[in-house]
Amino acid sequence: MTVREITVLGHPALHQPTRRVREVTDEVRTLVADMFETMEAADGVGLAANQVGVRLRIFVYDCPVPGEPNARGVVINPSLERLGTPSPLDEDEDGEGCLSVPGEYFPLARHPRARVTGTDLDGNEVVIEGEGLLARCLQHETDHLDGTVYVDRLMGPIKRQAREAALDRGWADRGVKKWNPETAKAEDV
Repeated sequence: MTVREITVLGHPALHQPTRRVREVTDEVRTLVADMFETMEAADGVGLAANQVGVRLRIFVYDCPVPGEPNARGVVINPSLERLGTPSPLDEDEDGEGCLSVPGEYFPLARHPRARVTGTDLDGNEVVIEGEGLLARCLQHETDHLDGTVYVDRLMGPIKRQAREAALDRGWADRGVKKWNPETAKAEDV
């Protein structure tokens, strides 16, 4: 397994919809193993394939669930169902981060529950339903696969803060497009 570089906000792979996986090949299995390794090295709870520069419709997750073991797995060709009505934005409780927007956190209201259906590496149907952080993770990773980064969903002054943070970090000026979680900390990118 290899820790792969993670694409950063502005990288073209993050802003285009991904392609469906037609067949699980050895390359796909290696990609998934590398994605788990990369997510762990970066201390993430989810990672979409386009975050490592591969435009396939796959994400992995390892998300804490209160009172239970972590929800962990892979979903190939996921389909998302948002459940419930988002509560009004609570800037203290609704903070969200992203390995492709490293070191930054911004509040974003999400649906309180979510369900994702897809397949695993063996072609078996998987259905993951969650609330709280797991629901946020499922929505966040599926958004990635649709070519949407969570900062694209921000509004008003929070969106301006995100733009300013991207400029302050030099992502637009320097053209930083990737970082390696083995050699850098997210805060330093």
